Amino acid sequence: MKITFFSAQAYDRTFFDRIHAEQFSNDGFVFDYQETSLRPATIRLAAGSDAICAFVNDQLDAVVLEGLSNQAIKIVLLRCAGFNHVDLVAAQRLGIVVARVPAYSPEAVAEHTIALIMTLNRHTHRAFNRVREGNFSLDGLLGKNLHGKTVGIVGTGKIGLAFARIVQGFGCRLMAYDPAPSAAFAAIGEYVAFDALLARSDIVSLHCPLADGSRHMIDARALALMKPDAMLVNTSRGALVDTRALVERLQMRALGAVAVDVYEREGPLFFQDHSLEIPEDEIFQRFLSFPNVLVTGHQGFFTVEAMTEIAQVTLGNLRAIRQSGSSENCIQA
Repeated sequence: MKITFFSAQAYDRTFFDRIHAEQFSNDGFVFDYQETSLRPATIRLAAGSDAICAFVNDQLDAVVLEGLSNQAIKIVLLRCAGFNHVDLVAAQRLGIVVARVPAYSPEAVAEHTIALIMTLNRHTHRAFNRVREGNFSLDGLLGKNLHGKTVGIVGTGKIGLAFARIVQGFGCRLMAYDPAPSAAFAAIGEYVAFDALLARSDIVSLHCPLADGSRHMIDARALALMKPDAMLVNTSRGALVDTRALVERLQMRALGAVAVDVYEREGPLFFQDHSLEIPEDEIFQRFLSFPNVLVTGHQGFFTVEAMTEIAQVTLGNLRAIRQSGSSENCIQA
């Protein structure tokens, strides 16, 4: 059974090959790793495959799914939790089974969120560069205690809850907004309305999925509600935030700091080396230019534990689909 991987990096090969050898060696899986992303022009690379394995920025709209179906490919494996980039209605119409990895090491993303907050708050990234140049001045490196600060968490699923438990350990006051409240969070924090969370939080951290109702939930109106010295953190999905409105707010000096691991137009940028290229995304370049902005390239998931679980669950999904036509991780429209 041949599986074509799109947007495959060297680390994908390392983890999938190892887990295949250790746990799935008798399943007859054959892997074809393609570095290019999945889009209409690259569908042909999956010719002869029984399934494809895609990542967060691969294109899985009706056009691509029809192209896969025309090549008799009826299984789409997502090695990620999010599926906002998949046209599930088209998949159902075409008889394509879509399976994902719903929860892989939520602590990985939660801990990366903490790393971003601590780095930006205490300016350790700037201090690192200064010291290497022999500059031990503390000017411009003044931070704030996290203890006693109010942290607003948007989304209290597994990642949001893991993050909440960590910041609770710092002595922070916790509040959250989620249309589906969690009893586990209610035991350690307070649920409030979205606008109240924005207005009262010193740090706002996003941990919710991207859907029609959450796209650009942090827009100009939402940003205007936040404290002028507040920090906004997004390690979930880039399009939760209107980047243009965010840049305008930063230019007004009306927001304390921003840390993101995702970007709404990250597809052509992230997971690749563009260091020798002339940037084309002017909004993103303006965003990067602010000294109170910290950006990482969608690496929140990138731990040994998470990558291992992603490979295990993805291949387990394929085994289950082959044996019974479905998996507990299949997604329905």
